[in-house]
Amino acid sequence: MAADLSQIVKAYDVRGVVPDQWDESLAELFGAAFVELTGASAIVVGHDMRPSSPGLSGAFARGAAARGADVTEIGLCSTDQLYYASGALNLPGAMFTASHNPAQYNGIKLCRAGAAPVGQDTGLAEIRALVERWSETGAPEPAARPGTVTRRDTLADYAAHLRSLVDLTTIRPLKVVVDAGNGMGGHTVPSVFTGLPLDLVPMYFELDGTFPNHEANPLDPANLVDLQQRVREEGADLGLAFDGDADRCFVVDQNGDPVSPSAVTALVAARELARNGGQGTVIHNLITSWSVPEVVRENGGTPERTRVGHSFIKAEMARTGAIFGGEHSAHYYFRDFWNADTGMLAALHVLAALGGQPGTLSALVAQYDRYAGSGEINSTVADQADRLAAIRAAYEGRDDVTLDDLDGLTVSSADWWFNVRPSNTEPLLRLNAEARDEATMTKIRDEALTIIRA
Repeated sequence: MAADLSQIVKAYDVRGVVPDQWDESLAELFGAAFVELTGASAIVVGHDMRPSSPGLSGAFARGAAARGADVTEIGLCSTDQLYYASGALNLPGAMFTASHNPAQYNGIKLCRAGAAPVGQDTGLAEIRALVERWSETGAPEPAARPGTVTRRDTLADYAAHLRSLVDLTTIRPLKVVVDAGNGMGGHTVPSVFTGLPLDLVPMYFELDGTFPNHEANPLDPANLVDLQQRVREEGADLGLAFDGDADRCFVVDQNGDPVSPSAVTALVAARELARNGGQGTVIHNLITSWSVPEVVRENGGTPERTRVGHSFIKAEMARTGAIFGGEHSAHYYFRDFWNADTGMLAALHVLAALGGQPGTLSALVAQYDRYAGSGEINSTVADQADRLAAIRAAYEGRDDVTLDDLDGLTVSSADWWFNVRPSNTEPLLRLNAEARDEATMTKIRDEALTIIRA
């Protein structure tokens, strides 16, 4: 019987419950299909700390080798460490992870050589079709010459590459608390931070794909509580929280207060522009703060606004030759990292900026935190299109506002803006609002929510 992969092949990756929705036999077919799609003679494969990850990635490697590709297995790694290997070795790559999803989930993030993303429109749909067909007809005939499977450790090289991009040798000593959430940050942080003037206070560095302490998703405020408390107890200069596969990084200041990803985007943008002679394009998605394009322009750069989602950001990075890109979700993309996202490199920039001056992190980021933001507010709705049309009807024709449809609907005025966009996977509308002051933001946010939830 043909497998139905509609529930597990998403827009950007493969993700589902093991073994209910997929297992090692399907993983083997995914490996064969990936080689078929890319025509690669060699690939690189890595995996996170989930209980099912070694078996699934090993099966994928067998499937790829059977189609004639030589497989380099880098073993336990963060997602950005896999991107590093794909870039440095110039090989297509597969990362086995379900990021912050519960333990029973697993998935695959795929990229072409040089860490170029593979999504629905860039190969994932073809891979799904091949796997569905082969699950019914049986695996394809093995290649005349099967590929080899070899192991290679890339952790030290990955750490050295990141440290070569940000000079931390001359900063003042900093005390930093890092919450790895029992995810892959516990594997990468000790290597990256080795030899730097950092007093590291580790939290939940034990690799455990059952996430015994809290969900490894720092975007949810509940998962930052332990880190915030520890930063205050330790009198630390800052705290860092990584998600399960350690590609996203969230920052809290010396008081334990969260630093918005928009402020981090602006800070890193200013530093990357300085590194590039005060010129270059910086990508930001349309729900990052107004402060991001302002800071980019103030530092000589050209801001480029794009839709939400890493496939759009990476495509724009490649198209424009941008030096850096940032999202509200704490994903940070670098030209010097094959346009891929790496929270670790963004964290090093924050450490370098903080340690390069005598003040506190809250004082440092105040210049980048200029407006009042709502954060992302999700509302369950029966009909997404109907509610979007209602918002359009309420604001269309007003002299003081402009509307645009780049991603959902954005309504902008001189003193405020809000964006409402539908979820691709759930019956939700996502609202983000920002204004020049808290009172205006609250008013605009509540006006929009009243229409969305009517």
